[in-house]
Amino acid sequence: MYEVDFADVKGQENIKRALELAAAGGHNVILIGPPGAGKTMLARRLPTILPPLTLYEALDTTKIHSVSGVLPDNASLVTTRPFRAPHHTISDVALVGGGSDPMPGEISLAHNGVLFLDELPEFKRQVLEVMRQPMEERRVTISRAKVTVDYPASFMLVASMNPCPCGYYNHPEKECVCGPGVVKRYLSKISGPLLDRIDLHVEVTPVKIEELTNAERPKVTSTDIRERVLRAREVQAERFKDLKDVYSNAQMPSRMVREVCQLNDTGLTLLKTAMERLQLSARAFDRILKVARTAADLAGSADIRIEDLAEAIHYRSLDREGWAG
Repeated sequence: MYEVDFADVKGQENIKRALELAAAGGHNVILIGPPGAGKTMLARRLPTILPPLTLYEALDTTKIHSVSGVLPDNASLVTTRPFRAPHHTISDVALVGGGSDPMPGEISLAHNGVLFLDELPEFKRQVLEVMRQPMEERRVTISRAKVTVDYPASFMLVASMNPCPCGYYNHPEKECVCGPGVVKRYLSKISGPLLDRIDLHVEVTPVKIEELTNAERPKVTSTDIRERVLRAREVQAERFKDLKDVYSNAQMPSRMVREVCQLNDTGLTLLKTAMERLQLSARAFDRILKVARTAADLAGSADIRIEDLAEAIHYRSLDREGWAG
């Protein structure tokens, strides 16, 4: 089977950087861009830069897959991080789990791995909304008359979407043909509370023909990125060694954010200004700090630098007033 690699992707350095941040800190990410810009291709390369499963994670993941009956007959242990990509016609029960005899859903099968939702606005609103609580608590509780079952659901959400129905809003060359208010109505299919739970909002732009044909452009391989991700994860493993079920910055409990993600006066002023101008929620405030902490870990910095904070704020595209016209 052909091995995918980021070296095969022409251009899109900002997207590679966003996925590197996501992998290093376990952050949720949404890719927004026109058709053919490479959103799905980039998302499917994410597993090539993720750190390997720890023994505890492998055992935990294996239990879920075994209960669901999806563990291969010749395998006794899940050794690679799951990558689940359900179709947008999926039901809410199939996504979060349930049934008369409660079984794990896709979010539990993606435990310790990636849940990829392509064309996010095409999913039913109810299906997306039932993910909100599991994304926050990293587990899902299924209650029936005779039994209540808890299934783990600590996954990275990676989503992709077009910016509008025609797909060409904010396109540098093609004109959007959607009427007034159509873009806002399209984006409103994804609720504000759900977007709040997504750390990185990344705009994907089409690659220019010059970049596609430039054979001399230096290639960044998945191996290069993965080495940086592993170093950052080692820092986080040491940071959270005394906490159960916490392995990355994204899993950091809120009570630790102020302690671990301290800012100097300049950084605090920048973040306060961004909060006021973008009208961000308290949840978004915490997520910006976590992403900034991950950027600092990747850079090998003990403190969050101003450039780390600015980068984290930059990745809140959909929070910007007027983004959708």
